[in-house]
Amino acid sequence: MKKSYYLFNPGRLSRKDNTLKFVPVDENGREGQARYLPVEQVGNLYVLGSLDANSALYNFLGKNGIGVHFFDYYEHYTGSFYPKEYLQAGQLNVQQSLHYADSKRRIQIAQAFIDAASFNMLKTIKYYHNRGKDLTASIFAIEEYRTRISSTTQIDELMGLEGNIRQSYYSAFTTISPTFPLFSREKRPPTDPMNALISFSNMLCYTACLDMIYHTQLDPTISFLHEPGVRRFSLALDLAEVFKPVLVDRMIFSLVNKGVIQHKDFNAEINACLLKESGRKKVLQAWDKKLTDTIKHRSLGRNVSYKHLIKLECYKVSKHLMDIEPYIGFKCWW
Repeated sequence: MKKSYYLFNPGRLSRKDNTLKFVPVDENGREGQARYLPVEQVGNLYVLGSLDANSALYNFLGKNGIGVHFFDYYEHYTGSFYPKEYLQAGQLNVQQSLHYADSKRRIQIAQAFIDAASFNMLKTIKYYHNRGKDLTASIFAIEEYRTRISSTTQIDELMGLEGNIRQSYYSAFTTISPTFPLFSREKRPPTDPMNALISFSNMLCYTACLDMIYHTQLDPTISFLHEPGVRRFSLALDLAEVFKPVLVDRMIFSLVNKGVIQHKDFNAEINACLLKESGRKKVLQAWDKKLTDTIKHRSLGRNVSYKHLIKLECYKVSKHLMDIEPYIGFKCWW
């Protein structure tokens, strides 16, 4: 089974026969112990330090279907290398473009994303409310905002409503996890431990959605809720909205409330707060476990992984675009 590998340290990546060879290099240019990764075991590489590699290496990665995701010093996702698309479908691509260009059809899909995302936000904070955390105000506000989703007629209007929903949702975070209070959402750069956890984990969710889109026939650059950008895979942003409350936020609350993530796992700088390597490793370990955990799927009647749930969501979007079945976003039932 292919796995994701995370490169924390600066170093050189090269091909050694049918193996990937990574040699870490310290700030003085001294090489460390080489590590070898059998190419058939590698699904994705996440680069969190500077990487030295040549075109021959990327040709090798492309031929073996290995994606590479890059993050900057502040742990922001900056881009990906992906092999040449191999699941292209002209008719679906045409329909995806037509649905984006038609404002009525576009907002229908965008509303479904926000409906599912806000439902999952509610489900998450109700879980903690039922366990003694008083989150009445946040629950009431989100429920009221949700009643307005279907009446929106413009994407900007819908995005403004989504912003209000998310603000009410984030207001519950300090009550759920008081160890790391969240006073406001700060992204670039994050200014406190909770913001650092959210930003880093959201990027992991985004890349997981992008990876699943790549394994379907959808075009990751044509989106419906977020505006398509020249340099981003905006459909992954749409899908991530649905899954962040279920995959990211519940994971963060668990890590913090169980004391797995502590103040020592952060590096506070001037106007910035970042996860140290120890903190990133704890988050990544929990994230990989989360993606491979399984639940009993209500419709399929069998256990599926959370990672596969994202892929199933891509198929649901595809069916909607092809007028096979209306898209209803994933809503957790636990």
